[in-house]
Amino acid sequence: MATWTAPEYHPAFEEYCETIFELAEDDLDVIQARIAERMGISRPAVSEMIRRMQDQGLLEPGRHIALTEDGMALARQVVRRHRLAERFLTDVLGLSWAEAHAEAGKWEHVLSPRVEEAMSNLLGRPTTCPHGNPIPGSGYSPPESVALCDVETGASFVVSRITEELEFVDGVLDFLEDSSMCPGNSGVVTSNSPDGSTTVSIDGESVEIDGHTSERLLVVPVHAATQ
Repeated sequence: MATWTAPEYHPAFEEYCETIFELAEDDLDVIQARIAERMGISRPAVSEMIRRMQDQGLLEPGRHIALTEDGMALARQVVRRHRLAERFLTDVLGLSWAEAHAEAGKWEHVLSPRVEEAMSNLLGRPTTCPHGNPIPGSGYSPPESVALCDVETGASFVVSRITEELEFVDGVLDFLEDSSMCPGNSGVVTSNSPDGSTTVSIDGESVEIDGHTSERLLVVPVHAATQ
């Protein structure tokens, strides 16, 4: 079945809709300062673009930043293409998570609906990106998850989702991939430190995860580990 296609917009509009969508997806307050930080641009530039997007009908009018129906449709289209591209780049071409994330940021603006559909079919219609984030239009509903830092010492878990926020922190994707902290993999929390870091045993290795990452890495608790 063909996917819905939004009218063509300048890539800058696509980037902003994508950013707003992903911030909301991670349950973060969508404010201009956070958009500026995520996109690496100045707050005045964000303010001007917000005004332009409201004029284009992509954002609701007023001070609260919220996508309109058209803005949400565009965001879902861009996010879908980005996450499908990440799947293709990792599963077929063998790129690392970090490499795929960077490359997919370019592909999301140029994939045609025909190529998007062919890519999805080739991949077996995946429901998530390599990091466990839902692919819009796939019908996937994420499992009930908690932050890794909230899992008690001695409890086991299954990695569920690496939030988009973590994908923009230098080195984190490489670290998590190299440490086997991949969606679907199971592990056990071996310690929770006062500084917020969490140490886990996964794939036969002991891995210490800093507090910032542990607060944003989503897992599904399984049961208390037996002694």
